[in-house]
Amino acid sequence: MIYNLFIVILCVVLAGAFAGLTLALFGIKLATLERKIRLGDEKAKKVYEIRKKGNLLLCTLLLGNVASYSILAIFLGSITSGVVAGIIATSLIFIFGEILPQAIFPRYALEIAARFSGFIWFLLIIFYPIAAPIAWVLDRILGDEPPLLWSKAELGEIIKYHEDVGDGIIDKDEERIVLGALSFSDLNVSDIMIPRDKVFYLEENLIITKSLLERIKTKGFGRIPVYSNDLKKIIAVLYLKNLIGIQEKDEKKIGDLQREDKLISIKEGLKLDQLLNLMIKRKVYMAIVNDRFGNFSGLVTMEDIMEEILKIELEEIKL
Repeated sequence: MIYNLFIVILCVVLAGAFAGLTLALFGIKLATLERKIRLGDEKAKKVYEIRKKGNLLLCTLLLGNVASYSILAIFLGSITSGVVAGIIATSLIFIFGEILPQAIFPRYALEIAARFSGFIWFLLIIFYPIAAPIAWVLDRILGDEPPLLWSKAELGEIIKYHEDVGDGIIDKDEERIVLGALSFSDLNVSDIMIPRDKVFYLEENLIITKSLLERIKTKGFGRIPVYSNDLKKIIAVLYLKNLIGIQEKDEKKIGDLQREDKLISIKEGLKLDQLLNLMIKRKVYMAIVNDRFGNFSGLVTMEDIMEEILKIELEEIKL
């Protein structure tokens, strides 16, 4: 009697462990374990070697679960029978075989899976002759486990959640910057450009006079677009630093100091991430924007892009 009762209790515990481990292990994605391993998590390393076996692990745990319930039914029948046996079996399975393990194991999935790793390896060996053929068939039918991927919108929601309830894991500034970095590539140049009517520009044949120098100084821009006759097309960029030492008596023209090599022209529909890569590659701070007819419609600076990423207004950069 006592021996049979001990077997019943053992079967309930094992069934609960199998059910809980199944839920816990398959609630941990391989991508999550791989990320934790790269961060040096020793528990993840132990669990990953088991978890990557996928269908073999699933078949093993389910076989153990089914075997436990079958043995439980046999030994419980030797203790009692009929309605009483049914009520007892249902109660034990419901509370200790399903509810408790499925409520506890997923909360501490990685820790529990790491602690049970030796036991799981033992099960994989014991049930291998039965589980392996079934797992092989499943592998051929289903293929590899699909990778866990998030869209940018989902990543954004994850960042917001961590900032809201993460107890300092991510602060407000980090949230703002990461969300800006995730979203800025969805914007076009036309979304942030400075329109032509708000741009300060100069004509290349303009003589540099004291009043012009004062005007340029008042504007305070480090780089100024330069056009030739027709305002529809910008041909160069004037750097403020190139005006240092220039005097009215020198009778210099804007065209004598302009830089054609630092001019890049882009279309309004260009994405901001593409523009940022272009500006970094060409080592320029400002880009001239043209409409679909090739006419000058505005400009974009590195500062404008950084403001979209950082989500704050930066002070005007003066060089």
